[in-house]
Amino acid sequence: MNNKPISVVVLSGKGGTGKTTITTALTYFAKNNTIIDCDVDAADLFILLDPKEITSKLYYGSKKAEIIPDKCDRCGLCEELCRFDAISNFTVDKISCEGCGLCYNACPYGAIKFESVPNGKVYSSLSNNNNNFYYAKLFPGEGSSGKLVSEIKEIASKSFVDKDWVVIDGPPGIGCPVNASIAKVDIALLITEPTLSGLHDLNRLIELLSIFKINSAVVINKYDLNLDITNQIESVLTSNNIPLVGKLSYNYEVVEALQKKMTIYNYSEKLNIELNTIWENLNNIIKVTK
Repeated sequence: MNNKPISVVVLSGKGGTGKTTITTALTYFAKNNTIIDCDVDAADLFILLDPKEITSKLYYGSKKAEIIPDKCDRCGLCEELCRFDAISNFTVDKISCEGCGLCYNACPYGAIKFESVPNGKVYSSLSNNNNNFYYAKLFPGEGSSGKLVSEIKEIASKSFVDKDWVVIDGPPGIGCPVNASIAKVDIALLITEPTLSGLHDLNRLIELLSIFKINSAVVINKYDLNLDITNQIESVLTSNNIPLVGKLSYNYEVVEALQKKMTIYNYSEKLNIELNTIWENLNNIIKVTK
């Protein structure tokens, strides 16, 4: 295609819209690609892609405080200063500690260590359709998810040579990890559903992308469950000059495919017709915007 692969990030304003299910199908349409799962708080793309792990490494994205008993004078200053209530009985609760370092800098006896701790794990692998696949898992209770997204994208970028596509499964919502996932992408494919919460969160996502001036397109999943709200979504897209690249009908075969840990790509004739339409329309938009 060209020296720089085309990058597509798949987003949803809320969880449960079918974002990851549709992303998985796109990885089969986009030949010769690198796949990245940027939903590090709840990574699940690996379940459907059944990857073969190549390497993994711990991710260190923050620091935590720890009191050194032999040096501690038990003055209580650290507990008094900690606004996160992470220190009690001269012990630091690693879950509650936000890693601000105030106690470390304030301790008059140098009795507090402040060192990097592992926040998660990054995996490099090959997917079941033989593409480079990168994903990460944030450890329970850990923060810095946005930094982890940036880390995994940086690691994955080393595989972009001679690739035609980069397909990114983004996190839901509009928070820090979403901001990190949309950096340097060519287009965002937004997956929404015809519910009031789906419409509300789609509007928030459209506003975010407009701030960063990122091209976008929309798929309405299960559009036939509520045609009134589907019409409202289409009106929002028209007023924001955002193309609708396709609509997926409610189809129990999607549930059947997921129960079997299978992608919806080529699972049924009806699904494939709808998915092909989405892929063709998305390609046409990319050709215009590139």
